Amino acid sequence: MWCERCKQRQATVHVTKVINNHKTESHLCEVCAGKSGKDLGFLFEPNFSFHHLLAGLLESEFGVKSESFSQQKEESHKKCPTCGLTFTDFRNMGLMGCANCYDLFKDHLDPLLRRVHGSIAHTGKVPKRTGGRVRVRKEIEELRSKLQEAIKREAYEEAAKLRDEIKEKEEKLN
Repeated sequence: MWCERCKQRQATVHVTKVINNHKTESHLCEVCAGKSGKDLGFLFEPNFSFHHLLAGLLESEFGVKSESFSQQKEESHKKCPTCGLTFTDFRNMGLMGCANCYDLFKDHLDPLLRRVHGSIAHTGKVPKRTGGRVRVRKEIEELRSKLQEAIKREAYEEAAKLRDEIKEKEEKLN
């Protein structure tokens, strides 16, 4: 498909707008899309990558912090003992260096993951071979939540039953 504007290059940018149930489509090359700019309703970035997206999220999440500058500087120079990655490196690349980085930078990642995914705990599908243990852990967490609610309501008999059920499931888990 050729660009609708210049009719000289392949259309690689396809924009669909729906305004008041009226749908319009534009098929442009990168050059014309770049020139169109705000006419498209967004700024076109031909070199867009997931790394840029993640870096933008990190910048908005950690760019302005309530901590002092020296604390931020100290955190950004914290280095993973396994792979040598710093948090600044992660912010620039958008990739962790190794599994230990997740633990080292946990305090920075939790707010980001909560903002992007709505939670820091996995809520999707689980492989069948490991699903049993994961399912039991999830049930225990749900029971603990119910236990806290029962205690708040002063339903102590229900709380005792929930406590016993939690202990039973934890013993099966171990």
